[in-house]
Amino acid sequence: MYIVGGIIKTMAGEDIPDGCIHVVGGKIAEIGRRDEVTVHPAAYEKVLEIKKGLVMPGIIEAHCHMGITEEKKGMEGDDCNETVDPITPWLRAVDAVNTMDAAFDDAVRAGITSAMIGPGSSNVVGGQFAFLKTRGRRIDDLVVKAPAAMKVAFGENPKVNYSGQGKSPSTRMAIAGMLREELSRAVAYARSKKQAEENGESFEEDFRMECWLPVLNREIPIKAHVHRADDIFTAIRIAREFHLRMTLDHCSEGHLIAEELAAEGYPAIVGPDLASRSKIEVQNMAFKTAGILNRAGVMTAVTTDHPVSLIASLPLCAGLAVKAGLPLEEGFRAITLYAAQICGVADRVGSLEVGKDADIAIFSGNPMEVFTETLYTIIDGQIVYDYQG
Repeated sequence: MYIVGGIIKTMAGEDIPDGCIHVVGGKIAEIGRRDEVTVHPAAYEKVLEIKKGLVMPGIIEAHCHMGITEEKKGMEGDDCNETVDPITPWLRAVDAVNTMDAAFDDAVRAGITSAMIGPGSSNVVGGQFAFLKTRGRRIDDLVVKAPAAMKVAFGENPKVNYSGQGKSPSTRMAIAGMLREELSRAVAYARSKKQAEENGESFEEDFRMECWLPVLNREIPIKAHVHRADDIFTAIRIAREFHLRMTLDHCSEGHLIAEELAAEGYPAIVGPDLASRSKIEVQNMAFKTAGILNRAGVMTAVTTDHPVSLIASLPLCAGLAVKAGLPLEEGFRAITLYAAQICGVADRVGSLEVGKDADIAIFSGNPMEVFTETLYTIIDGQIVYDYQG
């Protein structure tokens, strides 16, 4: 397929006016100005002529619960939190996401081509996130990376869930203590396994501990649900103690401690700011947070936390962050390149470059503006949404 015309926003350098992208086998084979890419379509190839529009990487949602908390189905479609045990690292989002949830179609229509999806925040350790494409019926075919992160949660949600059951954690101290205890067990398990392998001894693997090895080996991050400043600092304290990679998800009071967070070096996924301040720990939630963190030097993505805010509102949430101070180009990066880098999948998505997946969104204008229309959504080189049909 050839995509010809429009302004190409590659997110990997300068914009390309009157551009051309050649897609072969679901990957980007060539990209440049129209006069730099010779268009010789084979019999099976389509030429998509864009007379006027913005051609950009498919939009990425860096944190949501699409398909694991289904719309319109109540308890029957809610598989987001296993609220009987506060420590459940072995749970896998891929076993619960329903790809036929209506939100997936909404995402595609909004130009969102991939998303980080996983458990909620009722447990101290909720389980494993997966990074998925947004079109397809069999989830195994949608996986880009799984596991992609380990969900941990601080603050009100674990407290409320388990104090109501009359067991720990009912305080922030217990949340931190239980997470340290679990991580200490995981470290001891990893050490024992390594020693057995080095000595040529047999070792009985523990399913409930094996899931921690990619975290301890820094292959994937812990994905920390943190709103309040003190919870953010507790998450950082524990990540440093155990030498872990980490993303700061929600980070609602991040603008109050932006310089400290920049010095620590952990990325932030900010939102859902298009939602009510429904509990104490989000009382300082605001669209200005993304811009303040970004200007301080924190790599920042924007999230809807679907279904807290609807998935299709993601580009508009980025636009509202821009309105509140996030630089325009950084707004684009917050839902493309930065989201991909934070999720650990920038080798495949997040920018339009030769060799990367042909996940492309084509808009009538800036998608962060409310009247902009999605013209085409392309995933792995296939047109999965066409505004004409």
